[in-house]
Amino acid sequence: MITKISGGKVVLEDRIGEDLNVYYQDGVILEVTGAALPHDREIDAKGRYVSPGFIDIHSHGGGGADFLDATPEAFLTASALHARYGTTTIVPTATSGGLDEMLEMKRAYEQALSQNEKGADMPGLHLEGPYFAMGQRGAQDPKQLRNPDPAEYMQILENCRHVLRWSSAPELPGALELGEELRRRNILAAIGHSDAGWEEVEAAWKAGYTHVTHLYSGMSSLHRKNAYRYIGVLESAYLIDDMTVEIIADGKHLPAELLRFVYKFKGPDRTALITDSMRGAGMPDGPSVLGHYEKGLPVVIEEEVAKLPDRTSFAGSVATTDRLVRNMVQMAKVPLTDAIRMAAATPARIMGFDDRGRLQKGLRADIVLFDGEIHVSQVIVGGHSVYSAEKEA
Repeated sequence: MITKISGGKVVLEDRIGEDLNVYYQDGVILEVTGAALPHDREIDAKGRYVSPGFIDIHSHGGGGADFLDATPEAFLTASALHARYGTTTIVPTATSGGLDEMLEMKRAYEQALSQNEKGADMPGLHLEGPYFAMGQRGAQDPKQLRNPDPAEYMQILENCRHVLRWSSAPELPGALELGEELRRRNILAAIGHSDAGWEEVEAAWKAGYTHVTHLYSGMSSLHRKNAYRYIGVLESAYLIDDMTVEIIADGKHLPAELLRFVYKFKGPDRTALITDSMRGAGMPDGPSVLGHYEKGLPVVIEEEVAKLPDRTSFAGSVATTDRLVRNMVQMAKVPLTDAIRMAAATPARIMGFDDRGRLQKGLRADIVLFDGEIHVSQVIVGGHSVYSAEKEA
């Protein structure tokens, strides 16, 4: 069955086409054209934007579920919640934990894949930790932080072939060897929760660390030692032109001025928007937990963000990707085409997803319809409609 989406403003990488139709069949885009082609059914976009589906490469959960709950239900709940707000691909992320917890999460993920009919596609996993600097731990559980151990990470990699990215502090003993192993396996190595200086970041880059996890959050920056100034991970990420970054554009972690700064100096082709969402995404304010529902870190949700109970640090966001795009457009004054690129094409390229992220012939039919305020009305994942505001009204 060939489906035609008409009557919308089609968001391409470099322009918005108001005279274009999108045709797809069997989960694949057939054409994006102004021509009238044969089709079996039609979706009237009613003047809304027709966009590639959003790709969130760093999320811990949502809808009251954390991926570290390690149940298929947790994966299905979180992926469905984020799909409702335009995320068509999500990379489930684990906070720092033990080996057993990671393997339990992996088993639950594998079980959920065959049942995921109403959620975002989940092509693989992101391990955020446990190899982090204590001084940059943020909301990571300090009891779980440790140096890279080849015996441990090789066991994880051999038993969990679904790992797509791993965030670590490259200055720790053994971290460069981890980066080299990840590069050999075509797994994205990312710098995160790190106290590294320029020399350590440069060495990490050469060892395979090509990405920086949640820029400005949990990382060293300009500092002084004995009157001399030294740069940290933050400035190093700007100095290395091809280093890609991700930002939590929830309007809380970074002010509008920093969103504009990142956009100006790293650009939309090297910056991905991420939610870094925890189980509180889509949930009301109040007490919550980061990580496993019984063993995780107590947090509180207030003012549209998750915080540690003593309010000394954020503990992940409660954002969905539509909010990130909205903030980039409304707060940071970024053109919609670039905001969508940061939410779709750029994260796809960072992760090596060459089958999605753009509305283009031959790519996956992952499509989102939204209005001028970036309020999502319909979400299509792999050619299947997983959310329609009209049907739920």
